[in-house]
Amino acid sequence: MFPSLSIVRSAVCLVAALSLTSTEVPSKASVAAQKSKALVTYKPNGEMLPPSNYREWIYLSSGLDMSYSANPTDMTRFDNVFVNPDAYRSFLRTGSWPDKTVMVLEEREGRSKGSINKQGHFQGTNVMGMEVHVKDASRFPGQWAFFDFASPTANGTLFPKSAACYSCHAAHGAVDTTFVQFYPTLLPIARSKGTLSPEYVKESAAKQ
Repeated sequence: MFPSLSIVRSAVCLVAALSLTSTEVPSKASVAAQKSKALVTYKPNGEMLPPSNYREWIYLSSGLDMSYSANPTDMTRFDNVFVNPDAYRSFLRTGSWPDKTVMVLEEREGRSKGSINKQGHFQGTNVMGMEVHVKDASRFPGQWAFFDFASPTANGTLFPKSAACYSCHAAHGAVDTTFVQFYPTLLPIARSKGTLSPEYVKESAAKQ
């Protein structure tokens, strides 16, 4: 599955704070409630509602025509990966992912013809699909789960534990069954924190 642009709101928050009257200042309870608001929502049947604001999360990386099998793809595709800001900040401190981490992989069409472009590829406006990798120990026996979305507006369906993505991530994920090896800003942090998985370290050594 995976090979979430941080929005700086300090100026906006400052203006909002200056405009509040003494009776409008948020209480500590309301601030805590906002922080604990669920990043993803599930329907009674277990489907996940699409994360509505994931493009305001931290952007990790993009892959171009990546595939974990030898079968070539017949179209150009970009995979963009985003993670919720709290999980990102925790990773910077610890080199691993906290509970309630949500990672979104967005698949977009790759185009070569358009405007003044003469070579190479750029991302089109069509989102071809989306997947979510979520860590929730209270909800999923293996902590992590994968959800597949046919479109950005469709509900996500849970991949069964027998799906190959689980065993693939467990065998090859650089950190906590996630493909941090494909996130260039995070891999050095994992190295410095000593959180790289033994499987990944062994695999990397064999390919050098």
